[in-house]
Amino acid sequence: MNDLVRQHTALGDSDLEWLHLLVSEWQLLSDLSFADLVLWVPTRDGTRYVSVAQMRPNTGPTSYQNDMVGHLVPRGRRPMLDTALDEGRIVREGDPEWREEVPVRVESIPVRRESRVLGVIARNTNLLTVRTPSRLELTYLQSASDLAQMIAAGSFPFPNQQVDMDAAPRAGDGLIRLDADGVVQYASPNALSAYHRLGLAADLVGHHLGETTAELAPARGPVDEALVKLASGWAPREFEVEGNEGVIQLRSIPLKPKGTHIGSLVLLRDVTELRRRERELITKDATIREIHHRVKNNLQTVAALLRLQARRMDSEQGKEALAEAVRRVGSIAIVHETLSQTLDERVEFDDIADRVLAMVAEISPGRVAGRRTGKFGILDAEVATPLSMVLTELLQNALEHGFGPGQQGMVEVSAVRGGTARSDPRLLVTVQDDGSGLPEGFDAKRTGNLGLQIVRTLVEGELGGTFDMLPAPERGTRVVLDIPVRADGAERRGGAPAGR
Repeated sequence: MNDLVRQHTALGDSDLEWLHLLVSEWQLLSDLSFADLVLWVPTRDGTRYVSVAQMRPNTGPTSYQNDMVGHLVPRGRRPMLDTALDEGRIVREGDPEWREEVPVRVESIPVRRESRVLGVIARNTNLLTVRTPSRLELTYLQSASDLAQMIAAGSFPFPNQQVDMDAAPRAGDGLIRLDADGVVQYASPNALSAYHRLGLAADLVGHHLGETTAELAPARGPVDEALVKLASGWAPREFEVEGNEGVIQLRSIPLKPKGTHIGSLVLLRDVTELRRRERELITKDATIREIHHRVKNNLQTVAALLRLQARRMDSEQGKEALAEAVRRVGSIAIVHETLSQTLDERVEFDDIADRVLAMVAEISPGRVAGRRTGKFGILDAEVATPLSMVLTELLQNALEHGFGPGQQGMVEVSAVRGGTARSDPRLLVTVQDDGSGLPEGFDAKRTGNLGLQIVRTLVEGELGGTFDMLPAPERGTRVVLDIPVRADGAERRGGAPAGR
């Protein structure tokens, strides 16, 4: 719609914003009217109309089999559009039109913003299934007529009250029509069922909706008074009411077709099961976070025990082996600590990589610096854990074997997300130092210490990637990890069996 309006019309940004607000709300008008809606806006030179938006009803058959957005119509071809635009009034004159052997009633509703008419809504009703309307259909049509008059007067939609239509109740979910005093004139079967879920034993018609709703809600006092006003429909609001283990979501729409408050529409939806599932998910998330927190605490306890054991050993080789074990356990603990603070099983790995760098750098304080470039991005927990261990082993190996006593240098970790094709994105991780380099004849796939064996096992077996260790271009050693990932950040477990 933005492109069509800016390309063909003279409307400004504030006018375009009003049209967006209208389009975000007009599904309600379409459903209440049982009709298709097409928004026509006059072109910049005033000789034509361009259709910039279209809506089909959920409550009846469509009048248009094809999309109308982007069509241009010369002024004069559809006189009802001209009259509605020029005179600023709703036009209903004329006989039904026949489209593909289907009779269609056409109406034109001017779209007013303040003192200007921005465009015209063509309301097209398929008459092929016309029959004697029920009480519900009559209420729908009367409410649609009131909303159409409000659009023509510029009082609907409501400024600063944009609604998320994906989450808001719709006409088919449940509808209540109130008079000017907030008394129920009509309640659809779905609306009545929702109130029965709250504990209502009688009918709604003839009762004050605000007072009835407040009686069903468990709260008392000032909240009661606010609830009475909200459910009376005096202002455009969305709110929820909970009672008798039921939850309903309500949206009130004041009706002022001629500038005077004549009543309200209240749309409502029974969201009891939805809220119950949300609470279960919240409980589950809290349980998972608590498990990660406890795992982290247990790992830290294990690390503390290993440090205590190391202090009691006389063998320097034994102390160093326990220190390596402490760092390995610590890298896993970092991942679980991060997971204990999130709502899902995915983590931002850049922070973990920085903490692993800082932890391993304690091996040679002041001698070898570490830094990270690039971004790892978001990784699944089942990938973050082995990758943190891999990173720990590679950094530890570089610091211990790449630099001699007293030698200073730098270890850099770089990460690149992407790949040559969207169908095969990758995570490329490089760990490079400027130390003394690899010994002659070294083969990382056949030789190497326990740390490199752990790296090979985790990269190839757990992550389904590749691992290579080679001399750096100028000086030192470069290790390259190539891990398959999905574009959305959730890793493709190439080497792990399903359900692992």
